[in-house]
Amino acid sequence: MKTLKIAIQKSGRLNEKSVELLKNCGLSFENYKSSLISPVSNFPLEILFLRDDDIPEYVQDGIADLGIVGENVIEETEVSVAYLQRLGFGKCSLKIAVTNNSDITDLSGLNGKSIATTYPAILSKFLKKENIQAEIRTISGSVEISPGLGLSDAICDLVSTGGTLKSNGLKPFADVMSSEAVLIGSKGSENDELIQELIQRIQSVLRAKETKYVVLNVEKANLQGVLDLLPGVKSPSVLPLAEEGWVAVHTVIPERDFWSRISQLKQAGAQGIVVMPIEKIIL
Repeated sequence: MKTLKIAIQKSGRLNEKSVELLKNCGLSFENYKSSLISPVSNFPLEILFLRDDDIPEYVQDGIADLGIVGENVIEETEVSVAYLQRLGFGKCSLKIAVTNNSDITDLSGLNGKSIATTYPAILSKFLKKENIQAEIRTISGSVEISPGLGLSDAICDLVSTGGTLKSNGLKPFADVMSSEAVLIGSKGSENDELIQELIQRIQSVLRAKETKYVVLNVEKANLQGVLDLLPGVKSPSVLPLAEEGWVAVHTVIPERDFWSRISQLKQAGAQGIVVMPIEKIIL
């Protein structure tokens, strides 16, 4: 059997979440910080620890079969790869920001100005689309200090919480693109059976993170009202209790509206509600 290779970030904001995801998929390996390759002992897979900028090209060139990397890196490197699965972590936005006292209030105000960024390719496409004529100054690291040093009139950088911008006296005013971690492969890799097996594992973990397993008790007279509120994977399981006229209902509830749904269930007559985390959901 062939051995797949998946490239993930060696260090940085996506490393920990990527390792956690793969381990939650039941893969057994060591996260060797000082090594480029870590073999998986219970699946035909090797993990390559690389700089995030190198991951898309490694996948495009077939050195790695798969990769976990931010969409912003893919767009900036302008490679040709297949998006196989969005992973739900590493979410951020690429934004244009100016100093708090800047007279630039909209995109048209950037005409004739300079913008410092580590993402010149993405920014160039964005400015062209918006018909803005501005000078792009490519720098590496510490983009946010450029306006204060007089190196640029604005910056274009990744923003997660906005704390770094605020601490440097900057305010964002234009969204360039949104980004999150994605699983990528070479073109046509989605047809590979072994890759599909790994994707299935990943999807089962992602589904589990988005839901809670709930067990509740309800009188039979109120059962239909409770069932009408439950969006289970298929239909909820209903089991009789020792006490006459009562049943136990087993189901899953999406994390996004969990608390509102629980309140509705209580009002409908649900009692003794037990909530448990789910490790995996396989459809």
